[in-house]
Amino acid sequence: MMNKRCFLEQASVALAASLMPGLAAAQMSGLAESTDSPPVFVLAAAWRSSVGVPGDFVGLLRADWAAGLVEVKAAVSVPTRAHGLLAEPGGGFVAVASRPGKWLLRCDPRGQVVQWHRMDSEAEGRSLDGHVCASADGEWLYTAETNPQSGQGWIGVRERRSLRKVAEWRTHGAEPHQLLLDASGALVVANGGILRAEGDKKRDLHLMDSSLVRLNPTTGERLGQWRLKDSRLSLRHLAWSHPDATGAAQGQGKPLLGIALQAEHDDLMQRRAATVLAVWDGEKLLTPTAVAAGSGYAGDIAAGPEGGFVISCQRANMAVQWRPAAPADLIAVAQLQDVCALSPTQTGPQSQGVLLGAARGVGRWHPTMAPGFLKWPGAMVLDNHWVVL
Repeated sequence: MMNKRCFLEQASVALAASLMPGLAAAQMSGLAESTDSPPVFVLAAAWRSSVGVPGDFVGLLRADWAAGLVEVKAAVSVPTRAHGLLAEPGGGFVAVASRPGKWLLRCDPRGQVVQWHRMDSEAEGRSLDGHVCASADGEWLYTAETNPQSGQGWIGVRERRSLRKVAEWRTHGAEPHQLLLDASGALVVANGGILRAEGDKKRDLHLMDSSLVRLNPTTGERLGQWRLKDSRLSLRHLAWSHPDATGAAQGQGKPLLGIALQAEHDDLMQRRAATVLAVWDGEKLLTPTAVAAGSGYAGDIAAGPEGGFVISCQRANMAVQWRPAAPADLIAVAQLQDVCALSPTQTGPQSQGVLLGAARGVGRWHPTMAPGFLKWPGAMVLDNHWVVL
């Protein structure tokens, strides 16, 4: 029996839609298992535990729908909170500390640490902002970093094998967050734009300057910069869409960059009414929908079906879907307490389903199958992100 605190039945989703104008209900087309989704997923994740050995961890989780359970296959204790993770060829992963952390580590496919890198020895005194991506040829890693004194954002260019920094470039903004490559191999960086005081506290929000920046991946040269009209919307997490066959046939096959937003307005009602999604098509940065589905806070974003995205609205305990075919709408696909971490079940155009990490366990959503849920094996609080290996 599905826990009512987990995924909603269709009637409940429809009720949520009726209470929120513009928010549609997801249509479940049957109970058949999707052929693109295996019954077992291994995920690299970061979490915090308050029982047993308390503290922060990174490691491997195994979600087995056939067996109906989630297992912790490997857990590595880390000195501070981890945030972003990068899947590597061969099945391992790199984990990165969140601000103001100063460490990276690499794990093998079994989740065992094979390399630590501590930034205390790096003379410039940067702190990590929790995200990393690889260059197009896989030889370099780019890390989002901040100068704690000035608040200026930087990109650290690191040798992939050693994790050692060999260069750094300005992000032309404050608080750089997630960074990805575009189709040309250029870096696209989300500057969150929020200045931080001691203890990572936000300060001077009236001075926010959030932006999306495109950088040359070899020299760091600024190739373009875009801002939203509302300066109190912080650009945070990023995902590229995967246009489906229908869209490609209609000449709409260009990938879109989805950006999860977090509102920082002084007025509570204005903040809760803010949109949670921006979309960049390579030329324009827009907020396509005004639907106030997420209380102004998106925790993560992932590629979804029909060339769109799934966005986790952590404070609204809801995940929503956006599609370019109906840009003004959002579709409620799941209701889970503290839903945040998202990962497509597959990469590329075949990706349809999404795994959702939440307070009580793992949700699984797919447009052509019934939703599913597995409980955590113990008390643990998942961080914003995870990746299927």
